[in-house]
Parts: sequence; C-alpha cells; structure tokens
Amino acid sequence: MDLPFVPTRIVFFTGKGGVGKTSLACATAVALADSGRRVLLVSTDPASNLDEVLGVALSNTPAAIPAAPGLFGLNINPEAAARAYRERIVGPLRGEMPATVVASIEEQLSGACTTEIAAFDEFTRLLGDLTITASFDHVIFDTAPTGHTLRLLKLPAAWEGFLATNTSGTSCLGPLSGLQAQRSLYQASLAALADGATTTVALVSRPDPAALAEAERTRGELAAIGISNQRLFVNGVFTATNRQDTVALALERRGAEALAEMPGALAHLPRHDVALRAWAPLGIERLRVLFAAGGPSDFTASGNDGSDVPAASLGLLIDAFASAGRGVIMTMGKGGVGKTTVAAAIAVELGRRGYPVHLTTTDPAAHLIAALGHSAAGLQVTRIDPAVETGAYAAEVMATSGAGLDERGRELLAEDLRSPCTEEIAVFRAFARVVGEAARGFVVIDTAPTGHTLLLLDAAQAYHREVERTHNDVPEDVRQFLPRLRDPDFTKIVLVTLPEATPVHEAAALQSDLRRAGIEPFAWVINQSFAATATADAALVARGAQERAYIDEVRTSLARQTVVVAWQPARPTGADALLALARGPGQGTAPAVAAEPVPAGV
Repeated sequence: MDLPFVPTRIVFFTGKGGVGKTSLACATAVALADSGRRVLLVSTDPASNLDEVLGVALSNTPAAIPAAPGLFGLNINPEAAARAYRERIVGPLRGEMPATVVASIEEQLSGACTTEIAAFDEFTRLLGDLTITASFDHVIFDTAPTGHTLRLLKLPAAWEGFLATNTSGTSCLGPLSGLQAQRSLYQASLAALADGATTTVALVSRPDPAALAEAERTRGELAAIGISNQRLFVNGVFTATNRQDTVALALERRGAEALAEMPGALAHLPRHDVALRAWAPLGIERLRVLFAAGGPSDFTASGNDGSDVPAASLGLLIDAFASAGRGVIMTMGKGGVGKTTVAAAIAVELGRRGYPVHLTTTDPAAHLIAALGHSAAGLQVTRIDPAVETGAYAAEVMATSGAGLDERGRELLAEDLRSPCTEEIAVFRAFARVVGEAARGFVVIDTAPTGHTLLLLDAAQAYHREVERTHNDVPEDVRQFLPRLRDPDFTKIVLVTLPEATPVHEAAALQSDLRRAGIEPFAWVINQSFAATATADAALVARGAQERAYIDEVRTSLARQTVVVAWQPARPTGADALLALARGPGQGTAPAVAAEPVPAGV
C-alpha cells in the first residue's frame, strides 16, 4: 500500500481551497482499494470535482469505480438531499392534516436552512450510522474548503444542543419531530469524530503562509471540539531542477520559507510532504503514483519563453471599473485560485486612484489582511463575521418582532433564533447590505469558494420568506439584492481561475449557474500562469505546456474578456506588491480616472 500513513476507518481531508484535498483523498482511497480494502469515498463539497478526478459520473448513492476494484464514490448533493428530506417530513402528513397546514410546513422547508440540514443529515448518516457503511473498511471524506467544513463538523454539537433545549416543538425547519428522529445520529457522529482510533483528520496545505495559517486555525478549532487525531499533508513541495532559473528558484525559496515559518503547534503534527507534479492528478493511474517521489522523469516538455501566452495587467479591467465611478466588483471561483489577491489588488488600485473603496469578504476563512500585509491605507476593510452578524440579527428581531409578545412568546422567539439556521439568514442579510453600499462608491467582495457562494446566491428568494417569518419587513437591501446583481452597470463579476482543468471547469459551471440566475460575468482572470513566464525549469516548462489548452479554452469559448496573470516570483502581499500586480510589470502609474472601458473581447 503506497501510503505515507496508516489510515483509521474514517479519514477527513480538509484545508484551504485549492490545496489538493480532492487529489490526496482520491489517492488515499485508490491506494486502500488496491491493497484489497473496500472503500467509500464521499465528497461533502457543494462544488465537488470527484467526478472529474475519478473519471466517473457520481450521484448521491455509492457508485463503483471500474478502474479501482473495491472503491466506491458518491457526492452529497445538497439539492437532492433537500428534496428527499422535505418528502420525509411532509409525505406522512398529506391526507392526515389540513392542506393549509401542509402548505405552511412546505413553505417553511423551502429555505436554504433546509438545504443545509438535509446535506448535513446525509453526512451524519454516513458518519454515525454504522449500518449504512458496514460493508466498507474505510470511509474517506473529501470535504469542502475549511470554513464550510468547520461549520459542518461543528453542526452535530450545535443541533444536538438546540434539540436538547428546545421546548416549542418547532424550528425554522418546521416540526421538530423531523429533527428529533435524527438526534441519536448527531450523538453518534460526535462520538465518532472525537474517537482518535476511528477518525483521522488530514489537514492539507500548500507550502504557503496563508494555507499553513488556515491549517493551524483548523487544527486549533477541531482540537477545541475534541477532534485531536490530526496530521499535516503539505502538497506541491517543489525543488528546482534548473539552479539558474529565477522563477524556479523563487518558487522553491517561497515554499521553504513558508515551511520554516509555519506555526509551532502545526509543526508538531505528523507531517507528509507530497511533491509538485508537472501533470494534473486526473484519472486512477495518475492517482496511483501521486504519493511516490517525484523526479525529472515527470517532465517532458522543452523550453519556453512565454511569448505565446503574454501576461496582461489587471489594470485593463480596473480601467473599465473606474469609468463607472461606483459599483460592486465580486471575485468568484474555486478555492485557492487567488480570488483574495485579485480582489485586494483591484481595491488597492481603485483606492490609489482616489475612489472610496470598501473591501470585504464572505469567506468563512478570510485572508484579506494576509493579502494586504496590514497595509490598507485609504480602504475600508471588513469581514462579514457570522458570530457578529448573528448576534446583531437576533437582537434586531427580538426588538421588532418580539416587542409586542408576552413573556412566553419572547421565550419561544429567542429559542427559535438559537437555531444554527439563524446564522445563515444573518450572513445573507449582511451580504445584501454590503452590496447596497455600492450605490455610493466601490464595494469589492472577495467571495467564498464556489459551492458556498452558489448556495448563498441561490438562496436569495428563499431568504426573503424566512426573513418575513421572523421579521415584520424585508429590508430594502435584501429586496434589491438580486436586481442589483443582475444589473451589469452596477455589478461586475470577475471569475478567477488557474490554467488547470478543475478550476477552469468549475468556473465554467459557476458561469452557467450565474447565467441561469440572470447574472452575466464581466471577465475571467487566469491567475498564476507559468506559461506566461520565461522559466526554463523542466518541471515548470512542463506545467506551462499543459496550461495552454485551458488558457485557449477560456479565451475562445468561455470568457467575454480574459486577463492572464503570470506567476509572481515575489509573493503578492502588501500594498506595493498588489499595486504592481494591478498595473503589471514595467507599467507606470495609471491615470486617476480611466477614460475607456475594456472592449468586449471574445
């Protein structure tokens, strides 16, 4: 078995977006299956790419992976889980209760809270009900990026506590009878997560300060809820093969510095380094050798001067943004593609041009301050903090809807607001409020990874109903949220990707979803391209050669306009580095106000 560790029965792979969780989870599952074990590989990511990595179309029931006997895969599909959950709750009531009562319950179950709890129920069944997975020796979870996963792992305790103290018999999900039946599952899930002999959490990182800081935060938060069997995987460790190549030496140096400076508690975990590959880990055969030592035999491409993939400046897009004088600019895409860096660079350059700019994030694992390097002169920089927003929202509801209630009524309302679903409502309202600020200046939003962002956007109309249930009026910013996002003069969506298969195809799927919602992306940014550098290192030349097909795909068939940003030898943190990224190498200071918008391109 070609594995660097001995897995427990349950293994979670988690970490910052884009660090390679899916690749390592799949490689682990394949290695276990090759050793004769029966393995169930589960994705809890709303934007799962298990299908592409394994080369098999998956659903919410286990499917055999033909090229790896003994391996089965499934995706927890939030929408399918929500439909099944609603039917489990409402089905038995039809014909037994008045139609108006059934309709009221169906309305309560139409919100995003139901989608979350339904997906969570699927997760707890796999984790806590041994009869569901009794035929498997191992269950491997490929999770969503960290912020979403931490919420998932904390929900067993959150819902168990809510059910233990609720006396009203109802919640934002309707009758509690539908949840009480799951309470034993939540308790079993908590027990499984805390049992180190049963569950291992693999913290996946890159040799990068932000990814390692995220891993350390995750380590601490999981340890605080009793999950202590953790180990660190550092993916993409690079050693230059050409000792005269400045790009390769910079990549090697940046990785070594990040590992040398990793937080102390994280450094004490068992650690496994995985070499950077020239090829994408797609398909069973490549997954089988992912943990093997890398070497020059990986690389076959010849030299490259980068001339056929010229790098461009983000300033081309910023000129178009500036011509409007105000508006929302949202960076979206798969985790780890550089959304935060691109958002920060846009904000810093707009601020330098004299515009009022509010830079914020909806990502549960925010990294704006790390990108800015604590230098944010002239910018308003915030984070939509779930705890703060939930407290403020609950206080507002108690002061308005609860004002005219008697003591018992206020107790029941306060109890309802302690539901974990309240956080989702509060965060959405804060998001809508921030979008509304763009009527007076620029609001640049670094969004959460794709799946989490889609759930937030798709939930807009459902949240209207939920807010109306607990609040007398729908705030104007909530009412105007979707119209503002659909207005191309008000909102500019920038899809950020890497020149690789999974990030490009995930961004393409996101673009399709946005278009179905009436939202047209403004531009694509292809970030961190080695093909756009002048590297001569064999590994990086080979990676650049593989990038070209995806760059061409974006340019010719996906994007209205495209900017290719070269990989930066200097880490793009701090105001000076972000301004250089925004303006591009060798460019002078841009004018205070751009005169011409960007042409439509392809």
